[in-house]
Amino acid sequence: MSRSDVLNRYLFDDLHARGELVQLKQSYQEILGEHDYPAGVRTLLGELLAATCLLTATIKFEGEITVQLQGDGPVGYIAVNGNHNQQMRGIARLKEATDAQGLKALIGKGNMIITIRPNQGEAYQGVVALDRDTLADCLAHYFEVSEQIPTQIWLFCDEQAQQTGGALVQLMPDGEDKAKQQQDFDHLCQLTQTIKSEELFTLDAETLLYRLYHQEEVRLFEPQDVSYQCSCSTEKCLAAIAQIEPAELKSILAEQGNLSMTCDYCMTTYAFNEQDLSAYLDEGKDAAGGAVTKH
Repeated sequence: MSRSDVLNRYLFDDLHARGELVQLKQSYQEILGEHDYPAGVRTLLGELLAATCLLTATIKFEGEITVQLQGDGPVGYIAVNGNHNQQMRGIARLKEATDAQGLKALIGKGNMIITIRPNQGEAYQGVVALDRDTLADCLAHYFEVSEQIPTQIWLFCDEQAQQTGGALVQLMPDGEDKAKQQQDFDHLCQLTQTIKSEELFTLDAETLLYRLYHQEEVRLFEPQDVSYQCSCSTEKCLAAIAQIEPAELKSILAEQGNLSMTCDYCMTTYAFNEQDLSAYLDEGKDAAGGAVTKH
């Protein structure tokens, strides 16, 4: 894929802080895909995509992460799933048509739920109320209450041009002068606050970071590509079909001629005819067929 979708990590060696910069276009466009979301929802989904990339990069783990927003507003559910390889997918579910803009108008009163599933070890879930005005402020509040690490986040999304991105600055405490560390953090936040959306969308990371921090010592690490990847598959569909009673399967096939399932994320439709489902239509056979595993 192109380098239009990239996450950069960097350190401020003398200031006890770290930063991240994410710039996304292709993966955001693929997540929007065939979905006909209104403008406000496209913007919030773009911000959530950038936020999830930034959050994933702060965690030292191999596994999956889900950042979900849910509430009593016109958008009942919006989520982005990703992993340590920065492979992302996302979805929004609307309760009603809406022209609303902004986090509170779209989600209403609700929560942000962050679920981390390491490949090894126990899953972890954190919940924080969406009681701030912006998604960036809510995520910073999450770090404050769950990690107790000063963190500031900036999110940008141009839903018309279908590009999104963001930046993060996080204090790295080392047990020394806490007042000096806080002063350094505040200084870097003031510098980062000057970032403009057009800079984020048009400049490469090295150029942008020089503009922001040209008087600081910044150590930039190897960039990591971000990509869109949906986890749906024929095998997962068959695993779900294996849970349906054979009599019900026969009834569906008799009425419709086939059984089809559409992935909510990528809108891919999987269709199965009677021959495809023969292993599940005989009540005398194991419904799992011995060949399909549930994912």
